[in-house]
Amino acid sequence: MDFKQQDIEAKGIRISLTDERFEVGRAYIYIMHNDLHDRPFALMEDVYVDESYRGKGIGSKLVNRVIEIAKEANCYKLIATSRTSRPLVHRLYQRLGFSQHGLEFRIDL
Repeated sequence: MDFKQQDIEAKGIRISLTDERFEVGRAYIYIMHNDLHDRPFALMEDVYVDESYRGKGIGSKLVNRVIEIAKEANCYKLIATSRTSRPLVHRLYQRLGFSQHGLEFRIDL
């Protein structure tokens, strides 16, 4: 058996919200393809809101913008990951329409 490797194009987008010149929050969305579906899927990563701006709807605005971008790209799903120690983030995602689906496994390299 031999491994074959093929480069696959993916698109990454960084979204940020600023208060005048200060960045108060950010999120990344990566749009990718696989062989299982004709439509792409998206991964949301590194959603962050500056501590002094938390609880003001910034996270919701960022996640909603990511959802809009995934819909505009005709994605069949949007994946969001979060550490198990972040129940407030989990509630935010659930409030915005995400449901818990499966487990995430990780290996730090």
